Amino acid sequence: MFTGLVEGVGEVSEVLRAHGDMRIGVRPLFEMSDCSVGDSVAVNGVCLTVTQVLPGAFRMDVSRESVSRSTLGDMASGRRVNLERALRLGDRLGGHLVSGHVDGVGKVLRKVPVVGSWCFRIGLARQWMRYVIEKGSVALDGISLTVNRCGEDWFEVNVIPETGRQTTILELKTGDRVNIETDLIGKYVEKLMKGKEIDRKGTGGESVIDQELLARYGF
Repeated sequence: MFTGLVEGVGEVSEVLRAHGDMRIGVRPLFEMSDCSVGDSVAVNGVCLTVTQVLPGAFRMDVSRESVSRSTLGDMASGRRVNLERALRLGDRLGGHLVSGHVDGVGKVLRKVPVVGSWCFRIGLARQWMRYVIEKGSVALDGISLTVNRCGEDWFEVNVIPETGRQTTILELKTGDRVNIETDLIGKYVEKLMKGKEIDRKGTGGESVIDQELLARYGF
């Protein structure tokens, strides 16, 4: 689990592709010497497992599924990426709950300076836009951001100077592809509303959670 508060930037040092899978090497550009084999690290918002630690760098395997759902397939040596290590119990949750399981890829439709900040409009498939709400949270390339406005197939976020300095987001240009993870809680609520429940005998029944029940308890 992650927070979407990027710790720093790394540089891709190697990319190996084989049968749809990948192996990438990353050189962090900040202090990360305590990284160990088996650690979870979000790379541009994609949760990956460290498989090898090298002097000043580490390697991670990327499954075909992760390649198909994210922009990691576009990676090349020298590319800068956002890095965040997994949340530890007792850490402050300054962003929002981010799983590192990217839903899909969005596209930068517009990038406009607003005083000292930047406003980004991101295009996203409608199947994922139903989880994006105004003033809700979204992870863009692993960065926790607040949704300012949203339409049927786009949303806008504001990037403050500090976020721009600590991440790669200001390197994005109109037309670039970005990893998007929508709100985790929203997806679970939808599943509960639509799903089935299994009773103790193993038979299926309609979910007892519906609009009437939620209204009865003040939701």
